[in-house]
Amino acid sequence: MAHMNTRVHLHTCIWIEQHTYVLRFYVSSRHSEQSEREVIVTSSVLTCEIAKVVCALILMAKDGSLKKLAKEWTLVGSLTASGLPAAIYALQNSLLQISYRNLDSLTFSMLNQTKIFFTALFTYIILRQKQSIQQIGALFLLIMAAVLLSIGEGSSKGSSSGNPEQILFYGIVPVLVASVLSGLASALCQWASQVKKHSSYLMTVEMSIVGSLCLLASTSKSPDGEAIRRHGFFYGWTPLTLIPVVANALGGILVGLVTSLAGGVRKGFVIVSALLVTAMLQFLFEGKPPSVYCLVALPLVIGSISIYQKYPYQVKRKEA
Repeated sequence: MAHMNTRVHLHTCIWIEQHTYVLRFYVSSRHSEQSEREVIVTSSVLTCEIAKVVCALILMAKDGSLKKLAKEWTLVGSLTASGLPAAIYALQNSLLQISYRNLDSLTFSMLNQTKIFFTALFTYIILRQKQSIQQIGALFLLIMAAVLLSIGEGSSKGSSSGNPEQILFYGIVPVLVASVLSGLASALCQWASQVKKHSSYLMTVEMSIVGSLCLLASTSKSPDGEAIRRHGFFYGWTPLTLIPVVANALGGILVGLVTSLAGGVRKGFVIVSALLVTAMLQFLFEGKPPSVYCLVALPLVIGSISIYQKYPYQVKRKEA
């Protein structure tokens, strides 16, 4: 049971992170429509990471684990457990930022769920964690939905607006690559929590710090770094931009805790509900109904997630 809860906890943290990015998409896009000033990707990611560190440290101080940290923490242990996943997540976050600027929110949310497939793949490779027959079937449904969305949104007929090539190479490809990275990082995090016995709060702090350092190092030659030096760190920000930043920090921590108590099946219904809410918000805020490809892919994604959460792999007991 602890093994399954750890996997669900980590995966839910990743899921809520990316869905709060969709909320930031609404804020930044509506702001850019008014002033034609987009928030710099690196500045928003860094601010989110700082907020997560602060929230995690507060929670660690509250449960008393912060005092033990000073005695037990080592740099080598931290880099071993959190260094590589942090660097992967930093790259993944930047890819997601690029992607949702070129996709509508519902398409982005559904394609982003392909990380379930890659998480299952990498946890099997790294941890030999098996999937049930039903889960394997659910993963294939998810891949079918992703292929359908990729073909539809990447074609001139499926794209209601924008350049189809731009949607493909700057929208679909980045989110799919980010899903691969998410699956790898999730498996590495699970390995660290089981083998290295790292707490979720500590891993949040370590990965946020390492990921932020990677992003800061990249600003020396990246376009974002040049934009920050030219326009300032908070270029394009408004008070509304703080809402998804704080939601991202709190969501990744709190939803993971809720999931450990509520269980994986209920989390599946939350994900399904979030997709439906995303479709509704997209229509309300942007006046854009889902495309035909989205309408066909949506039940595939909903069915896939529901089946995957409802039928976990059961270890067969040996008869005496």
